[in-house]
Amino acid sequence: MPALVNVGPPTDVVEGFMWGREWVLLTYKHPQLPCWLLEISHLLTGSFRWPQYMLSQLMITTTFVLVYLLARDIMGSTRALAAVLLMPSIYFFGWPTPQFNHDYAQMPFWAGISWLLWRAARDGRPGWWLALGLVSGLGLYAKFSTALLLAFGGIWLLFDTRARSRLATPWPWLGLAVFLGIAAPLVVELFRLDFLPLTYAAHRNEWVLAHRARLYYIGVQLAGLCGFVVVLGLAGLLQRQPRPSEEPLPASVAPEPRAIIYLAWMGLGPALLVMIASLFTGTGESWGATMYNLVGALAIALLGHRLGPKELRRLSLLALLCVVGVSGAYAATRWTSCNVLGHTQPVCWPARSISQAADAIWHETVNAPLRIVGGDDGVARLAGLEAPDQPSIFTTLDRRLAPWITDQRLQDEGMLLVWSKGWELTPRQLAWMDGLPVKTVSFDWSLKAPPLEINFAVIPPGRTSFPGDPAGPPDPE
Repeated sequence: MPALVNVGPPTDVVEGFMWGREWVLLTYKHPQLPCWLLEISHLLTGSFRWPQYMLSQLMITTTFVLVYLLARDIMGSTRALAAVLLMPSIYFFGWPTPQFNHDYAQMPFWAGISWLLWRAARDGRPGWWLALGLVSGLGLYAKFSTALLLAFGGIWLLFDTRARSRLATPWPWLGLAVFLGIAAPLVVELFRLDFLPLTYAAHRNEWVLAHRARLYYIGVQLAGLCGFVVVLGLAGLLQRQPRPSEEPLPASVAPEPRAIIYLAWMGLGPALLVMIASLFTGTGESWGATMYNLVGALAIALLGHRLGPKELRRLSLLALLCVVGVSGAYAATRWTSCNVLGHTQPVCWPARSISQAADAIWHETVNAPLRIVGGDDGVARLAGLEAPDQPSIFTTLDRRLAPWITDQRLQDEGMLLVWSKGWELTPRQLAWMDGLPVKTVSFDWSLKAPPLEINFAVIPPGRTSFPGDPAGPPDPE
């Protein structure tokens, strides 16, 4: 549905595509595994239109599979299936998923770490510990907040008697060595960038505290789980009855108390901690999206004695309705918002047309490839996204936030500046655009709203003097 109705990619997706082509390990925001995946999807398909949506759903599907594997180990295949059928009713697994970003890239890592830790502690075999170290290390490349789940896993490993006994063998320590080896380059790069991702997170938290109510984050999380509670009720799992109304389902076993504690600790612990922290620090509304992987498994572990064939059939139907209903509602609202209401959301912007215009304007003036775009980041990224020369984005026109841009590159390659007409430019942007001839192009994007007007200005190769970076530490916002 998103590939059919979205004219342009969501904001985070455009940013990911533009950063992915730089193949850097870390930017001022996050590690770059999601951006690499986006770039690979483009290299494999040649398209910027649909691969990112497929990639996002592959991440969600992989998460479902890994949750199933963990739940099956704990309570059998039937209850594990019921646990997964509950997951489409959670907001974070549906509506926001077309915007593939770091939150969704790390989802399968969170589910995989939870499963591998349980398996490693249960069986003690070296392969599980090595796999746990590998997946844990790679999870940090998706997003640093994976470290929060690792902390909860480490605490459980120390306090669970059976799991702690495995520490007397060499395999957990070998898994730890694998993890440290994979994470080491990321730590080195974090030092090299002077911990800019942490600065970015602090700026985001300050913005949330200043512009959102104190309970905003908690409210969003609880709202995202409302559908989950409704589906539990409609499926009949909240009714007070000792046994299912029909014969018990096969391949269904009651989980041991230790397993329920594990699901609650790993499945709710990080989410609850972040909710509490949000009262004091401010937290982005979607940062908890990956923290509800095990909610369905925990619910079935507690309520599975009420699960019979009728309840399972209801869960299957409700899961189908959630998937089809959310997809249909997404398509209808996005199309209506762009074409009827005239709301200029990122997915409404004609990305391909903007890129084609940028390429044409550049080559009218310069007989050389378009290698760098900058200006107003949101529009500049769209200008460079589908340009044939695959230009780099000069993020916020600050070299510290775009280390792949140097004065030598600017001198040798020039730059195309792009910004929306009427947009209030910052002093830094004005310094770059001062004195340049400006060309304005109109783009149709809505059936009702007037065209978008976008300005373009060419800095040709050969220029030797450029505005410096602003004084003080770099400000990502």
